Amino acid sequence: MRAQDSATAPTGIAVNGPLSPESPGAGTIQAALGVTAFSLTFPATVWGLEGFGPWSLVAVRSVLAALIAGGCLLALRVPLPGRRHWAGLAVVAAGVVIGFPLLTTLALQTSTTAHAAVVVGLLPLTTALFSALRMGSRPSRTFWAAALAGAAAVLAFTVQQSGGALTSADAYLFGALLVCAAGYTEGGRLARVMPGWQVIAWALVLCLPLTAPAAALALSYEPVQLTAHSVAGLLWVAAGSQFFGLVVWYRGMAAIGIPKASQLQLAQPLLTLVWSVLLLGEQLTPAAPLTAAAVLVCIAVTQRARG
Repeated sequence: MRAQDSATAPTGIAVNGPLSPESPGAGTIQAALGVTAFSLTFPATVWGLEGFGPWSLVAVRSVLAALIAGGCLLALRVPLPGRRHWAGLAVVAAGVVIGFPLLTTLALQTSTTAHAAVVVGLLPLTTALFSALRMGSRPSRTFWAAALAGAAAVLAFTVQQSGGALTSADAYLFGALLVCAAGYTEGGRLARVMPGWQVIAWALVLCLPLTAPAAALALSYEPVQLTAHSVAGLLWVAAGSQFFGLVVWYRGMAAIGIPKASQLQLAQPLLTLVWSVLLLGEQLTPAAPLTAAAVLVCIAVTQRARG
């Protein structure tokens, strides 16, 4: 496949310049679908850890997702991205393909899903900060006030859920927060000049020479016990979280902007808690409805705020 510095994708979309803008409503729906897919990641990871070691789970999920992505790229005969995009794709790969999955999986060995949700609770604000630094975006004061209020509400809720105690997993969680925000920001930037699904697809393929040997090595050292839960968890984090979720997420960010799209993730911890009750049997406290209402108000404000 040749580089697409001045090429046009098989779909007829020029990949050398800005893509045809989608409507804000469609972009919001796509970003929301991404958030829904991501909200299942932590419960699915807990399921996966029932049968796989943490290193095996992360490496195998990346390999499976890369095979899906590579198959799509080959089937559609997508040309290689231009050289100027490879540095950005490397940031996406380091942040969302390797960094975030690895650090959160290591954290979930000792942390509950409620406590780990502090990462995604703070991720929208961190992503907006990265966006401001990287792309020069300047959201309004109203936007920042609502974003900070939403992040504070989610943080207070998740800390209360964990009893207010900090665990040894916090270092993993905050590290995951930083690398994921960087990956989201760079991916959102790239999704303005190439189809969003190609951003994550090329990032996954870029990691394959690293993740394939890592998967073989990890599987040789960590015991594997295939169960319905472990297989379902692995398949979801590979196909749902690592590929489909990121495809619609990057398309949504490209359509409505990184800061506004990132604020939709304020709902992700609450969705994760719902899935945790349904799939993992965790107990939901009375504070959940109040936090959900506060977060939804903050999301509404950020979506209406003018950047």
